[in-house]
Amino acid sequence: MSMESRELPFVREMFDSIAPRYDLLNRLLSLRQDVVWRKKMVSVMAIPSNGRVLDVACGTGDVALEISRQKGPQVKVTGLDFSPGMLRLARKKIRRNQNTAISLMAGDALALPFGQASFHAVTVAFGIRNIQDKVGALRAFYESLMPGGMLLVLELATPKKTRLRDAYLAYFQKVLPTIGRLFSKHRFAYSYLPESVSRFPAIDVFMTIMEQAGFSHVTCRRMTLGIANLFVGVKP
Repeated sequence: MSMESRELPFVREMFDSIAPRYDLLNRLLSLRQDVVWRKKMVSVMAIPSNGRVLDVACGTGDVALEISRQKGPQVKVTGLDFSPGMLRLARKKIRRNQNTAISLMAGDALALPFGQASFHAVTVAFGIRNIQDKVGALRAFYESLMPGGMLLVLELATPKKTRLRDAYLAYFQKVLPTIGRLFSKHRFAYSYLPESVSRFPAIDVFMTIMEQAGFSHVTCRRMTLGIANLFVGVKP
């Protein structure tokens, strides 16, 4: 979702600008598959009943709330994002749900304000592609995890070369930016999205990057015909 401010400063303004329509556009443009993907990510998370989870690039709080729904209110979730606009909406949503297990803070994925071995799991949904120094971010996540802790990375992808790929690319590169501009009133936000997805490393490359950061038992689950990928790694 969001990213560290020192890499691309304009992205913070972009996410602040589209924040009020972000949830609506996510549901509309993904045909609500974004909800399914988040639920799947949380369902494979293995943590203690009183575990602690860090949700990086938390956006409007959907992943944090899903963790509470699936894992219970005794699990403490810390949501971190660099966009004030996204965090404002997340706070409203969390108050509306009367959830006291989620705390939110502004922060940088490359300079996490936590001690080593602070969390049982780290989640990143639709945010890792915006971070240029992926190895640096993954190492920061690794350091923040307890031994045996899980990293779960959910990210958009481009399907393999089939007829679906052609239709998907036509939608993703032409239709989506037009709808996004209409609803969000931001000129570049939904043109930036397909560009950032197209630049994301191939599955095997990203899995290698996770291993270089120290993670073991790295796997990838392709979802919805390869439109999204769920990467999972474990700190030994």
